[in-house]
Amino acid sequence: MSISADGFLADGSDAFHATVGHALETSLGKALPQVEIRFEDLSITALLTVASKEGANELPTLLNHAKKTFLGLCRSKHSVTKTIVQPITGALTPGAMTLILGQPSSGKSSFMKALAGIFPTSKSVKINGAITYNGKTGPELHKRLPQFVSYTAQRDHHFHTLTVQETLEFAHQCCGGIVPPHVLAALTHGTPDENAEAKQIIEALYAVYPDVVVKQLGLNNCKNTIIGNAMLRGVSGGERKRVTVGEMEFGMKQVSLLDEISTGLDSAAAFDIVKAQQSATRHLKKTIAIALLQPAPEVFDLFDDVMIFNEGYVLYHGPRAAALDYFASLGFVCPPHRDVADFLLDLGTPQQDQYVVASTMSPPRLPSEYAALFQQSAIYNAMVSHVQSPMKESLVADTTNYMASTPQFHNSFAASVKFLIKRQLMVILRNRPFIISRIAMTLMMALLYSSSFYQMDPEMSQVVYGVIFQSLLFFIVAQIPILPSVMEHREIFYKQRDANFYSTVSYVLAHSVSMVPFAVVETIVFGNIMYWMAGFVNDSAAYWMYMLILFVMHFLFSAWFFFLGSVAPNLHVAKPMAMVSVLMFVLFGGFIIVKKDMSDWLVWIYWINPLSWVLRSLSINQYMAPEFQVAIYNNRDYSKVMPGAKTMGEVQLMMFDLDTDRAWIGYGILYLAGCYILFNTLSCIVLEVHRHGHEGHAAVSMSSSSTSTSSSATNSTDKMVTDDAIPNDDVDDAVYVEVPPTPQEGKGNNDLEVRSAVQPITLAFQNLGYSVPNPKKGEADLQLLTGVSGFALPGTITALMGSTGAGKTTLMDVIAGRKTGGKVVGDILLNGYQASDLAIRRCTGYCEQMDIHSESATFREALTFSAMLRQSSDVSTEAKLAFVEECLSMLELTSLGDTIVRG
Repeated sequence: MSISADGFLADGSDAFHATVGHALETSLGKALPQVEIRFEDLSITALLTVASKEGANELPTLLNHAKKTFLGLCRSKHSVTKTIVQPITGALTPGAMTLILGQPSSGKSSFMKALAGIFPTSKSVKINGAITYNGKTGPELHKRLPQFVSYTAQRDHHFHTLTVQETLEFAHQCCGGIVPPHVLAALTHGTPDENAEAKQIIEALYAVYPDVVVKQLGLNNCKNTIIGNAMLRGVSGGERKRVTVGEMEFGMKQVSLLDEISTGLDSAAAFDIVKAQQSATRHLKKTIAIALLQPAPEVFDLFDDVMIFNEGYVLYHGPRAAALDYFASLGFVCPPHRDVADFLLDLGTPQQDQYVVASTMSPPRLPSEYAALFQQSAIYNAMVSHVQSPMKESLVADTTNYMASTPQFHNSFAASVKFLIKRQLMVILRNRPFIISRIAMTLMMALLYSSSFYQMDPEMSQVVYGVIFQSLLFFIVAQIPILPSVMEHREIFYKQRDANFYSTVSYVLAHSVSMVPFAVVETIVFGNIMYWMAGFVNDSAAYWMYMLILFVMHFLFSAWFFFLGSVAPNLHVAKPMAMVSVLMFVLFGGFIIVKKDMSDWLVWIYWINPLSWVLRSLSINQYMAPEFQVAIYNNRDYSKVMPGAKTMGEVQLMMFDLDTDRAWIGYGILYLAGCYILFNTLSCIVLEVHRHGHEGHAAVSMSSSSTSTSSSATNSTDKMVTDDAIPNDDVDDAVYVEVPPTPQEGKGNNDLEVRSAVQPITLAFQNLGYSVPNPKKGEADLQLLTGVSGFALPGTITALMGSTGAGKTTLMDVIAGRKTGGKVVGDILLNGYQASDLAIRRCTGYCEQMDIHSESATFREALTFSAMLRQSSDVSTEAKLAFVEECLSMLELTSLGDTIVRG
């Protein structure tokens, strides 16, 4: 076998896994380490507050929030227990691959997160029942669980300026990068040749592991392309999803939980990925569960078991091959023309009526009825017997010999910091507009301040203090722009920290250290211009102390705003928090209001304010220089100006109630260093113990089968409690309400379909080409589209088909006029006429891959806004509103119409 990715995968993933698995098992003298997950009576519940009926349709407006807070203080509220996942018992066994099926918000994501040990719990959101891994509970494995169990999330969170290869190489480095020593030490039970071969194979695999993953996932053509996002062109949506899958493939993990990994993938790519997972299951004895929405028949057939969720209930959990016979016994038969997976997803919904056959028994209709019947089946009883049976001795031995010796993190603290600094610098340096604008701002503000107060008179202490204060204020405000990036990168941190890529402390420290280049450049540029042009004291010791204090201050306030970005739930909250903090720094900094003029009950703010310590240190540094330690300065005797002041410098300091001892300079630096450590420590604590979820407005109907009422007096604020995102904040504050149908003005019959008069348009495009400049200078442009021609007729639907990255989205972007860069050639025709940009925008609706919405709007409000602006004034308001309702019904969003899009 050639020691390269091509050599490992020359005969396909199946042969690759078979070779690696056989070599390792031969050298180990036993089967590879395995993990079996068992769960017994596992359920997830959330305690929610019931709103009053008169306030049922409560949106989180400022008025409603104030009203609910007031009413919450005046009267008690009832609470209900919402069961997100109903009690289930079962097991995921090694060497078997389980398909998890379920409609959105059915409970499957919450179930997988619970198994992975990353489900966010609180005093109001609880996981009940038992989950064991080879007989060990999650708390027993403590913080080492992510080293055995990986979870691939639905959402794709990546650094958009890093390439595919860089993203995967970083994940590989965080998972060790080299073969763990305890694994090499265990490869000694075969013959000398077998042991040597096993070590050679595993070491060679680790050396090229990122390349192997790239090739397995079909990312070779884009491995050097940045990932991109909604605002930056990068890889396609399907390729981004494959990066998400590949990121969690590293490390010798025995369990893989993959959540909706086929979203955005073509059927061939989805089959290849699932086929590779099946190969790993067979030959490496892994335990794999994959949640998919609509798997193709060939993908469905790859699985051993299937688990079906609906409204938190498990309708079936057992062999895939036995599923059709089981549901046939309940009176449901899958037609020959229907995919089995689609058939299974329709059960428990109104669509199930088409599958009912004549039977003596009444078929189940509700998910709870399906769950009750399944718990009476032989398949379920066999599963319960297995769960309650003793664990295999081999699995217990794996726990003792392998899992106990695995560390929480693969890398040392120093190595983690090194990798994180390297990545953070790459991210920063690739944001050229930010770097250029920041340097330009620093240079411009330094020149503006220093020229305005050119060679200031040291005897005018008000001017000197003002210049120092304004300089410090600039250094504070200049750190606020890091807030958006901190909050954007926070989601990536959550994902990678949950996977034990690195510790929280190493992440915070690396972020702080990566700001050194900025601190150095800005201190040198701004500090030098200000110091010499403004006319500060001509003393080398004072100059270097000035530069040092500015440098430390830069770090301090960078840490402060990093903390705000860590603790704030979103950017809309973080920015006001930042501005209020700046206001407090400024007011109690000792310049606008000097210390002696502050009230006794407010002066403590002055003493804890870092800005006051910096202002004091720089002022003493200026006026306690030898040049000003004289009684007579410019023919004026300062020893008689103020009692207790003997020199000109002391007089200037005492005028602003500042100390005159140079020791305060050292105290100031020490205090700044202490605050820097404090802010970073607080950031570590917040990031480690708190996860900001995707908050929203829950508008759900109460069901007697899933709720129990109790009385409690709690305040209420709206938060979303769904399958995909349970807020980490106390869910006592969530609102669980019954929302009546919202009457819409002008809406009549629910089945009414309103159609505006539409002019039929034939779209044609001929010889379309699209190219972008090559990042490698001197090389030809990259041709993304070449001579593409086609048409679409009125009354027809045209399917754009192709593998991920083939150019489908690029073609639609070009036709819709969404490409702002690069070169477009060819013709786009509407009814035979050359299409202008305005005509394209007026007659087309373009649904992009990225979901970009106004998060504070409800679904109905978002559609109403579009309906009002996209349709002409000839269409009546009633017709527009009716069309909104038709769209909600068509998209099956009627019940969620008054739910906020957020999250």
